[in-house]
Amino acid sequence: MKIKTAIVGATGYAGAELVRLLYSHPNAEISAVSSKSFENMQLSEVYPSYKGFCDLVCENQSDIIDKADVVFAALPHGLSEPMAKECLNKGVKFIDLGADFRLYDENEYTQWYGKNFDCPEIHKNAQYIIPELFRDRFEKDTVSIIANPGCYPTSITLGLAPALKNNLIHTDPIMIDSKSGVTGAGRGLSQTTHYPDCNEAFSPYKAGVHRHTPEIEQNLSAIAGTDIKVTFVPHLLPVNRGIVSTMYTRLCDGVSEEDIFKAYEEMYKNEPFVRVLKKGAYANLKNVKFTNMCDISLHIDNRTNTLIVVSTIDNMVKGAAGQAIQNMNLMFGLKETTGLDFVPPAF
Repeated sequence: MKIKTAIVGATGYAGAELVRLLYSHPNAEISAVSSKSFENMQLSEVYPSYKGFCDLVCENQSDIIDKADVVFAALPHGLSEPMAKECLNKGVKFIDLGADFRLYDENEYTQWYGKNFDCPEIHKNAQYIIPELFRDRFEKDTVSIIANPGCYPTSITLGLAPALKNNLIHTDPIMIDSKSGVTGAGRGLSQTTHYPDCNEAFSPYKAGVHRHTPEIEQNLSAIAGTDIKVTFVPHLLPVNRGIVSTMYTRLCDGVSEEDIFKAYEEMYKNEPFVRVLKKGAYANLKNVKFTNMCDISLHIDNRTNTLIVVSTIDNMVKGAAGQAIQNMNLMFGLKETTGLDFVPPAF
């Protein structure tokens, strides 16, 4: 019997990507979709490319829980907790693509998101999981809610984890420069993503104050075993999808290029979605688009003893819908690559 999945926020970019990927999943079926903006419309009316594949009518989100074994919520922060509580009470699994369960510290969540937890009592049933790094956090008997990681934190954490875990770099300073396609800003209209403003343009935004900063620091601190602060500057790329994160850190004394490559290759040798590129190659977002892959390239500036890590993902797949399905596979005891093992397009 297939896993019945329901998607809340199905007409947003991440929700629509979930539909695209789940449609081909051999062990899952889409039982219901929900959209506040397009309620009572067929999903294929919103996205004509889905005609004949997913013609489900967008329902009210309160009507879909009973139709699902797992609910995916692709909603803005602050909207997922009440629904997660209802799912928990009904024995339905919940995977949140938003920020409501990503931070463990409520005070930090309040500082960055401007509100307290709505349902603090259910956070004990939630875990934040990047499968390649934190899959051991999933406990079948206690975890019913998975916090799907943010797009920037996914690329950055995967990019720095081996160096931190093996004590190959200094933890201060860590400088991070990330670039994202415009789908990362969501489907809502804004001046920043208006075509004449973002086309043939390239600009930083929210330098030092982006809400993914505490999530990045939480992840890196957990891996390193010590408190880490980063300088994080995101940029808007005039492309539809993809993230390129470039990280700069000082190597510890005596660490060689061979040590770096050995640590990365060893840590990711059995991870099907992470590719450590050979010396001299550069990670390119073109090579990961429409996939759940993360490509990592490693470079050393010997003059300044600096490790430069470049990490690329598709922000809509590994940074959102694909990783959510990978977490669903983990939650239901399936092979993590199920429904995600497609070949990246060559061009």
